[in-house]
Amino acid sequence: MSDKRSEQKIQQGLESIEGPIMFGGEESMLPDLDSLSLFVRAAELGNLTRAAESSFITVPAASRRLSLLEHQFKTQLFERHSRGLQLTAAGERLLALAREVIAQVHYLRSEMSNYGQGKQRVLRIQGNTSAMAQFLPRDIALFQAKYNDIRIVLEESWSEDAVRKLRRHEADIAIVVEGCAVDGLWTRPYRRDLLAAVLSECDPLQGAAIAFEELLDRDLVGLEGGSTLTRLLTSQASAMMRPMPLRVQVRSFEAVCRAVEAGLGVGILPIAAAGGFCNAMRLKVIPLTDSWAMRRMLMCLRSQPDPDSDLGMLVMHLEALAGADDGDD
Repeated sequence: MSDKRSEQKIQQGLESIEGPIMFGGEESMLPDLDSLSLFVRAAELGNLTRAAESSFITVPAASRRLSLLEHQFKTQLFERHSRGLQLTAAGERLLALAREVIAQVHYLRSEMSNYGQGKQRVLRIQGNTSAMAQFLPRDIALFQAKYNDIRIVLEESWSEDAVRKLRRHEADIAIVVEGCAVDGLWTRPYRRDLLAAVLSECDPLQGAAIAFEELLDRDLVGLEGGSTLTRLLTSQASAMMRPMPLRVQVRSFEAVCRAVEAGLGVGILPIAAAGGFCNAMRLKVIPLTDSWAMRRMLMCLRSQPDPDSDLGMLVMHLEALAGADDGDD
């Protein structure tokens, strides 16, 4: 009987605590998600009362939670003025990190909800930018139509980032351009793409095809330096003992095309991806004649899948489409 009364007292004590419950000593304490969410609301609204209202807690409770965060991190997060709250430098940094943490927790809940609802079949795919701009979404849609009980999570990444996420078990399969480091991974050929020069419609350069070296006297518009394509072009220019004349660097194929249309230079992109922008913009494409301009894409997995598994069926599906693609040449 005394044990039951003790348990009741402990429970009452826990329920009387407003704010996070900390374990393991100050250095190991982690802020709870509710406090981080309150902090983000307070930072965005700049007003403690409104942040408390939107969090469905009292103003004193909200103030205590924020004070506990400041005590925990041993730094001031807000400057408090009569006109409201203003973030300190530490607060600005915590705001960025807190948003990332909250987004990851929401993603975790979304992923795990599939298991709670009985939808345990999930495939996570990392697709490089070239594949995403050309054929991967359509290929995945065809697979999804056949296996609509499998949930597909498809994310675009640079090839190196896709491989990194695969190795960290954040993806089940990565579609990359041949040439990035895939040692230790199980790979299969996917599709191919041909690089082409992208020019303004009024550019005087004409022809059925052109060599890359002929473009090195022009200003080039390219993707940012982390992309496999930019590294390939830089490497080829270096092999020709020529500097890479990048005038503009952007983050997407569309941005490359818009810069070319504006007259800022010549772009080099996969021909199928560039062709998709030609109708909407005043552009033309000329294929490159260089042998390296025909690039292979790879499917990368951590190990060979069971053919009867969801991942194995996806690989066979993509292999079949890649074979049909080869047959068109």
